[in-house]
Amino acid sequence: MIYKDFKGKKLSALGFGCMRFPTIEDDGSKIDEASTGEMIDYAIKNGINYFDTAWGYHGGNSEIVVGKLLSKYPRDSYYLATKFPGYDLANMNKAEEIFERQLEKTGADYFDFYLFHNVCERNIDGFLNPEYKILDYLLEQKKNGRIRHLGFSAHGVYETMKRFLDAYGEHLEFCQIQLNWIDWELQGAKQKVELLKEYNIPVWVMEPLRGGKLAEISPEDTAELIAMRPDEKIPAWAFRFIENIPEVTMVLSGMSTMEQLKENIATFSSAKPLNEKENEKLLSIARKMTTGVPCTACSYCTEYCPQGLNIPRLISLYNQHKFSGGGFLISMALDAMGEDKQPSSCIGCKSCEAVCPQGIKISEVLSDFSERLKS
Repeated sequence: MIYKDFKGKKLSALGFGCMRFPTIEDDGSKIDEASTGEMIDYAIKNGINYFDTAWGYHGGNSEIVVGKLLSKYPRDSYYLATKFPGYDLANMNKAEEIFERQLEKTGADYFDFYLFHNVCERNIDGFLNPEYKILDYLLEQKKNGRIRHLGFSAHGVYETMKRFLDAYGEHLEFCQIQLNWIDWELQGAKQKVELLKEYNIPVWVMEPLRGGKLAEISPEDTAELIAMRPDEKIPAWAFRFIENIPEVTMVLSGMSTMEQLKENIATFSSAKPLNEKENEKLLSIARKMTTGVPCTACSYCTEYCPQGLNIPRLISLYNQHKFSGGGFLISMALDAMGEDKQPSSCIGCKSCEAVCPQGIKISEVLSDFSERLKS
């Protein structure tokens, strides 16, 4: 196992994400404890020492099961991370109540790593609202030794992350973002890494395989990658891509089977970062897979939209929707924009199209986006 240094700690470069455990009867809230226990035992035996759970994972049961299964190991032999669930706005005034309950659920006396969960456009105002005193409470817990390291996870856009960092950056020690060879460009992960570097905040990676989507690609693309690395399996390419990013300290993988766990541990047994040619090949495949509307976000269109729509943002979400088929992140981003700023709010006046340097038929794009959201 490769290890990374973090403030005097040796963290396994591969962390165990605890949101995709084996389940019973296809019920996400019913964790198969026997299978999960075997996986955690194997993970620890083979060098994984970082476990990342959260309040809402597996219907609230992940924290309970993780705490139970780790309890047989010495507390100083592993690192436990969980998060304040600010993705639900109803929780903003419950920081103390939820934190105490999380300690109770996990059976822990402290958390090695604690995060503001999913900073995004929808909840940024709540996280920063001084009335809730979320930061004050968490810093108090850190002072009392019940939080060892404080950070945040983010699915928001660059501007939202910067706003959060400008406000709280001096208190934050790490940041967890969605980073993989698809989202390096599609979701602007490259720019987010650069932003975090400016604040001297190391990167924790979530969704390195984009929920498993990058574990299997087209036969044509698979053949090209195998020709370049005959002994490397396709999922490993995603991890090798991340090895090229020096700002990354931790890579989390939500593993559901023992086979996935063993393959990932084998990958992390040694570093084999991609060379320049291999890296560019992977990104070229990503561009081919995510071909969409060629918006450059110049924003000329927004000045002429009578509805005040954020057209570049909507087109970006449209491109992501076409690739992924939807998902909660897109829905969350759209909800944050307001009911009157949705794709369906376009009145088809085409004022935006008259000034678009790319000649994009914006009204048709937004109409198609609106129809896709109905399906």
